[in-house]
Amino acid sequence: MGPGPVNADPRVLRAMSAQLVGQYDPSMTAYMNETMALYRGVFKTTNEHTLLIDGTSRAGIEAALVSLISPGDRVLVPIFGRFGHLLREIAERAGAEVHVREIEWGTVFTPAQIEQAIRETKPALLAIVHGDTSTTVAQPLDELGDICARHGVLFYTDVTASLAGNTFQADAWGLDAVTAGLQKCLGGPSGSAPATFSPRAVEVINARKSIEAGIREAGDAVNANPIRSNYFDLSMIFDYWGPKRLNHHTEATTMLYGARECARLLVDEGMDTAVERHRLHGAAMLAGVQGLGLNVFGDLEHRMNNVVAVHIPDGVTGDAVRGELLNDFGIEIGTSFGPLRGLVWRIGTMGYNARKDTVLTTLAALEQVLRRAGASVTGGGGVGAAYEVYQDAAGA
Repeated sequence: MGPGPVNADPRVLRAMSAQLVGQYDPSMTAYMNETMALYRGVFKTTNEHTLLIDGTSRAGIEAALVSLISPGDRVLVPIFGRFGHLLREIAERAGAEVHVREIEWGTVFTPAQIEQAIRETKPALLAIVHGDTSTTVAQPLDELGDICARHGVLFYTDVTASLAGNTFQADAWGLDAVTAGLQKCLGGPSGSAPATFSPRAVEVINARKSIEAGIREAGDAVNANPIRSNYFDLSMIFDYWGPKRLNHHTEATTMLYGARECARLLVDEGMDTAVERHRLHGAAMLAGVQGLGLNVFGDLEHRMNNVVAVHIPDGVTGDAVRGELLNDFGIEIGTSFGPLRGLVWRIGTMGYNARKDTVLTTLAALEQVLRRAGASVTGGGGVGAAYEVYQDAAGA
């Protein structure tokens, strides 16, 4: 019940137990095509270039940035938590001239602030996190696409922590590049990074295409300024997933099975229904921790549905409480990073764990552990407040 990874859906684990097949077996290429189609539904996009990057969610981020950024490009990174700093570092390593705007952790930027920063820095790319689990808040993106279009800026976001648990619409919001991971609201294990790219992003990436020598044929592109990574070279990965089936790397078959099942389950549930499920159980967890008398961190208006941060009560050792929850109840919650390290706990309700039983059990266990730690809590207040949320929802 932390900020991720969380328990994978048993149906995903079952799918991942299937036997391996060759990367050009017709069944394998069919799975690849099915996976692309399913993730178009998850991202809410019609982008042809919707696929998996083999690696954790950070691999998806790096593939997108290293493939979109040419050395010397200006990149704007608004930072409101730990993972904005990650975007900055990856962009710098890709050779970008990175411009940063920072805001206090627990808050988000207004569209006007983003547009002003674009006017001042004139970037080729805006790179921003959607939901940052380090602070548990989500940056509104719905107005940023129009802003980027007006200024001729490519628009990238990382939705690892937010996708499927919070409203997200790649096409309607004008995104050019989006990357994610399985280990949070998608209900799978870390190790595969779903991603989608607009035709405009694909054009930028393919302008730097340079086919490696060992698989190059007459007439294939050779570029003096190629993408700086071979493994994360999206221009070749696009051809691997596309009709050409250009040999690039050996597809991570077991991860593809898992990623395909994650998407299949979500599309069958309905993306709006999945978001509402996360909203309901996240609201119950929020009410529950408040019912215990804990103080919630961050701007609640922009809190992600799937994770809440609470201040560790005075006189309580945060890691000791986490350890007792894990050892005595088998429940894991998280701490945070940077300026919030040791000051807050982060409690998730995401993916397979976005359920009524997990919420109520976590709140009941947390109350007992806090009592043993000497904290003043409201007896039964957590479970009681969560029950009220569920009863209100049932009566709506």
